[in-house]
Amino acid sequence: MGKKAKGSRKGKKAWRANISTADVEDFFEKSTKDALSGGSLSHLPTQSLVFVDKSKDLSVRRKIEKHREKVLRVDSVLQQNPFVEAVPSSNPKPLKKHKKLPPTQPGSSAITPKEGSSMVDIWDDPAATDDEAKKASKPSLIPAVEIEPPGCSYNPSFEAHQDSLAQAVAEELQKVYKDELGPQPVPLTVPGQLVSEEDMFFLEADTGNDVDDGDDDVDGEETMNSAQEKRSAKTKRVTRVELNKRARLKEQKKKEAEAKKKEELSKEIDALPDIIQEITKEDEEKEKRHVRRIVAKQERLKTRPPRLGKHKFEPAPVQVLLSEEITGSLRKIKVGSHVFV
Repeated sequence: MGKKAKGSRKGKKAWRANISTADVEDFFEKSTKDALSGGSLSHLPTQSLVFVDKSKDLSVRRKIEKHREKVLRVDSVLQQNPFVEAVPSSNPKPLKKHKKLPPTQPGSSAITPKEGSSMVDIWDDPAATDDEAKKASKPSLIPAVEIEPPGCSYNPSFEAHQDSLAQAVAEELQKVYKDELGPQPVPLTVPGQLVSEEDMFFLEADTGNDVDDGDDDVDGEETMNSAQEKRSAKTKRVTRVELNKRARLKEQKKKEAEAKKKEELSKEIDALPDIIQEITKEDEEKEKRHVRRIVAKQERLKTRPPRLGKHKFEPAPVQVLLSEEITGSLRKIKVGSHVFV
């Protein structure tokens, strides 16, 4: 583009039109900025323009404390909220061993070594501490001691001795009868004669022919039946009337099955009280059987120890002496003598 053509200033009107107004516009723009920013700096007082920075006079310790007073976000979350109830914690009960500790005697040492410490009281009695540390065991229920009959004594009366002797003989005879009359065990070997190879061949041949003849008869009957069925299937033709009849019969059977099912369901609903009563009776019977089983087990434990293996408990034989072995004195009694040992 070319330069802008300058206006002519020959006339008064043209001279006024070409006067520059840039300084006036700059003044108005500056005054507007000063009004928006709070006023001109030349009209502001000196105190508002200058201030003294006293932040350097604070001590380092105060700065650290002020920094520590700030609460982090994670800490504020974990702080106790007055609107949320705290979870109740169980109070631990005092240990029994602390309750049962004996009071310290005036002459005893004041040093109480901690657990895991190498300090040991040289005047302490280790045996006493071991006894105190033992836990008191609960008394266990055991069966009473069985006393042998008076006939088993070293100097029994004649009647008591005969009764004990008869009891021992009866027990031994019962064992003998049980072995003799009991079921015989399965023999390991069975007596018999060996069959030779020729006899075995003839036996197999006889059984094979019989089986083959029977199979041939069965196969013949099956082939005849299948041929008749094929012939009847080819000759007979199903009509529309027969198809309709079959459809009606099928629909009727379906309705009868649904009606029967509904009837059975209604019967079961009506029988609910009886079923509940039967269930309660079964539960009562189970409970009674359980109680009887527990009582029977307790009674067995009174007469024999609990079973630990596959072998049954066999009570020891009666320790009774013969008439010749009764001496009437403990000094003359024969040691280890028993009739049935």
